[in-house]
Amino acid sequence: MKNIYKILLVAVAFLAISNVQAQTQKTVSEEVQVTGVCKMCKERIENAALEVKGVKMATWKPSTQKLKVYFNTKKTDLVKIQEGIAKVGHDTEAVKAKDEDYKQLPDCCLYRDGVEVH
Repeated sequence: MKNIYKILLVAVAFLAISNVQAQTQKTVSEEVQVTGVCKMCKERIENAALEVKGVKMATWKPSTQKLKVYFNTKKTDLVKIQEGIAKVGHDTEAVKAKDEDYKQLPDCCLYRDGVEVH
């Protein structure tokens, strides 16, 4: 009988710890404006977002210029994600890419120079 109580106690403790861990990890989704023009930009923007620790998923649509990103708020925030995207040459609503990063983009991706969404 004592063994059953011990097993139940261990099981309850395990479930309590699992529940606490699940509550401390909060994943949210946000949308942010990111400038780009093509499928190459899409891949670059999404990969840059996914490189940020805590980002679970990222999807950018050229037609809307919006990035939908799912991330763990305990590990990152929207500004850090936008900073990561700006480092690969794409402007976001909060962070403009440095000129030297922008100039590293392929010619077909130079959105500041009048290249249209294609």
